[in-house]
Amino acid sequence: MCRNITPLRGLEPPATPDEVSAAARQFVRKVAGVTSVSKVMEPAIEHAVDQIAAVVEELLAALPARRTPPAVTPPLRRRTPTAG
Repeated sequence: MCRNITPLRGLEPPATPDEVSAAARQFVRKVAGVTSVSKVMEPAIEHAVDQIAAVVEELLAALPARRTPPAVTPPLRRRTPTAG
């Protein structure tokens, strides 16, 4: 269902809270079927994002290390600074 959610397990350096929250937000929007959040929906959406992000953090902490890194570079991944 959520083909575009970035895999977070096995990233080096590990996924940041912002990356986890962004993935949770994508999931919540997909499940809720919304592309934009109205003021009426905002509290429920934000509550769901917070709860899912917390569960994802627990999941990532509980899973064993990956043998190989994710197959693709996640689009939200922070870039390594380049010299020059």
